[in-house]
Amino acid sequence: MTTTEATAANSKGASGGQDYALTPLHQSKMITASSVHAQTQRPTWSGRLDFILATVGYAVGLGNVWRFPYLCYSSGGGAFMVPYLTMVILCGIPLLFMEFSIGQYTRLGPVHALAKICPLLKGVGVATVVISFVFSTYYNVLMSWALYYFFNSFGATLPWTSCNNTWNEVGNCSSGFPGNSTHLQSASQQFFDHRLLEKTRGIEESGGIRWELFGYLILSWVIVYFCIFKGVKSTGKVVYFTAVFPYFILIALLINNVQLPGAKDGMLYFVTPVWGKLFEVKVWVNAAAQVFNSAGIAFGSMISMASYNKFKNNILRDALIVSFTNSFTSILAGFVIFSAIGYMAHVHNLPVENIATDGPGLVFVVYPEVLSTMPVFQLWAPLFFFMLLCLGLDSQFATVEVTITFIKDELGPQVLRFLKREELLTLVMCIIGFILGIPHVTKGGIYVFQLMDHYTAVVSLVFLAFFEVVAVCWIFGVPRLSFMVKRMQGKNPNIYFRVCWLLLSPLLVLCILISSIVYYTPAHYGEYSYPGWAEGVGWCVSMVSIVWIPLGAIQEINRHKGSLLQRLKTAMIPTIDLNADGSLPDQNLENPALETMLTLVA
Repeated sequence: MTTTEATAANSKGASGGQDYALTPLHQSKMITASSVHAQTQRPTWSGRLDFILATVGYAVGLGNVWRFPYLCYSSGGGAFMVPYLTMVILCGIPLLFMEFSIGQYTRLGPVHALAKICPLLKGVGVATVVISFVFSTYYNVLMSWALYYFFNSFGATLPWTSCNNTWNEVGNCSSGFPGNSTHLQSASQQFFDHRLLEKTRGIEESGGIRWELFGYLILSWVIVYFCIFKGVKSTGKVVYFTAVFPYFILIALLINNVQLPGAKDGMLYFVTPVWGKLFEVKVWVNAAAQVFNSAGIAFGSMISMASYNKFKNNILRDALIVSFTNSFTSILAGFVIFSAIGYMAHVHNLPVENIATDGPGLVFVVYPEVLSTMPVFQLWAPLFFFMLLCLGLDSQFATVEVTITFIKDELGPQVLRFLKREELLTLVMCIIGFILGIPHVTKGGIYVFQLMDHYTAVVSLVFLAFFEVVAVCWIFGVPRLSFMVKRMQGKNPNIYFRVCWLLLSPLLVLCILISSIVYYTPAHYGEYSYPGWAEGVGWCVSMVSIVWIPLGAIQEINRHKGSLLQRLKTAMIPTIDLNADGSLPDQNLENPALETMLTLVA
């Protein structure tokens, strides 16, 4: 059956005389029934602010505190804001609006929503659920670290300030930053390596379980469970605190930090533009990757959370609020971090670049050292680590909720028949996540953590994002996506969004994908390089999510009859009901991408 024939067939046989364009004849009743069921059964956020705070909390995470400040100063300082804001405008906002539109219109999680939008690439939806679940198993380990520091910051002195502890290697320990003495380690670094982690020499040595971290991992999963066990009703209330509280701490820290000597030098180092960096391709790729990862595109979380919205909710406003708040928080955190680093550089008479670092070290090594030298550190240290806990929990809520939403959409009645209550489903998922997180709290767990993060949040995510954008923007098409927005918002998205969806956003994602392949570097932790078998495990972790894309495409093609070309055409026909209240616009249904370009020009 060709595309034209399939579309013609869709206009016949719908119940009640209603046309269901783009819906295969044999599926029309099923889709209509499921739509009605979704509308009547699916819970919704208690208020509009619940959704905004939940999505802001998810987008604003630990990456805003450690990754953005480091990228900014290493990629040209103030000059980095040019590519960063360009990517926010051309990629971040349009793709966030796109995911909000898909979730809110279909009222389904990413698996079923993307399967209806593009059956050929329905595996993308499954892949987003898998990558979110894998991410949640190791992301909560960061919460266990934050809890460990939090409970160790209430003493008269902070334990990471001195070299006179049983875990210190006295011969190469420095109570401060060692500067150019490469054989020395700071006391805070040794606390992180030898007290918190009890780090082994490599991933080959697991070293047994770190029982304190094991206990804190249990506690972090208990917190997550009690925050999400009632679904959006409980999460919507928790985010009023977890999404707002970090801003009070960040602003309070900034006010305190700017009064410290050397703070000005740190902030100037952060924002001073190095315009020559704008001509480096890697800087633009870093900016795009930061926007993309921070907004959470392709994790399925934004689609999942938007699926609990009311049909007429103003998602354009919400997308703008989330994007602006996310960028504002990154910049605010940059000033907080670098004002403190400037102060440390002043105290130890070192250049700022000798103190600034990337990754968890910035939050769990550098900043604890900074906090220990601040006035009233007994107040600032617990508040800082509690802030980290709030930032991480918001992101964790959303990633766990993606998996739960998928199970409810796919196996809801069967699961509830077995477990009786939805709360038990959430409990089971939290227990599974905890068990899979145990390898990260062994003494060699930091190496497992770094390996998982590299191959999940870097390698897999870029592939999934590319295929998601292709499925929605090019195969499903901008006209259909615009029609969905019009149904919900009362008017078509403006030309800015249509051009971004059609050309700019897909091409930017493609550039990120190509660059990630060209500039690929194996995972490493500091100076430690992983053995070949560990790299193989990392690629297997990536393939756990990526493999669903070709598998889904093969299954969908084999399900249809005819030549390969006919099967491909049929597999690209959406099964989503776009015509419940009227007829689709006449134009551009045969070749959405090409004809939309002509429409935009016209």
